[in-house]
Amino acid sequence: MSDAFVTRFPDAEAATNLGELTVDVAPTEWLTALTFARDDLDCGYFDWLTGVDELEDGFRVVVHVYSLDGHHHVLLRTLVPKEEPVLASAVTVYRGANWHERETFEMFGVVFDGHPDLKPLLLPDGFEGHPLRKDFVLAARVAKAWPGAKEPGEGGGGAPSRRKNLPPGVPQGWGPNA
Repeated sequence: MSDAFVTRFPDAEAATNLGELTVDVAPTEWLTALTFARDDLDCGYFDWLTGVDELEDGFRVVVHVYSLDGHHHVLLRTLVPKEEPVLASAVTVYRGANWHERETFEMFGVVFDGHPDLKPLLLPDGFEGHPLRKDFVLAARVAKAWPGAKEPGEGGGGAPSRRKNLPPGVPQGWGPNA
């Protein structure tokens, strides 16, 4: 299968790991690669689509598709720039991508061009930001320090020390400090 992808998409990078084909394509070839996987590799089952924040490199959009007849997997990936994260919508190839693209748009800010109804799916109305981006500030951590930052009793004014308890069955006054 990787040969078929490399032949069809000479600039693509294809590798097989644990029997699963992973193919990296340019954003301009995204829809063509998805259509190729569906039509030529018989991967008619759309499993999932998500994003990965690759920091300065941009956002990697990942799709997993499967062939019910051939029992093989294909993982398609592409990288969109962080400054302008726009990618063609996969909904025209796989209708099941609809909600996955909405979630990826909401959580990462990747805009899927041509999506029929790209609106927030999970977060409350008026929520600002994209919480799965690595640069998203967790407001709760700013307002209140993380409780596990220090061991109890360490440092300036942390939680009080734990009470020193003997293990079960050990009598009072026994041990090196008795």
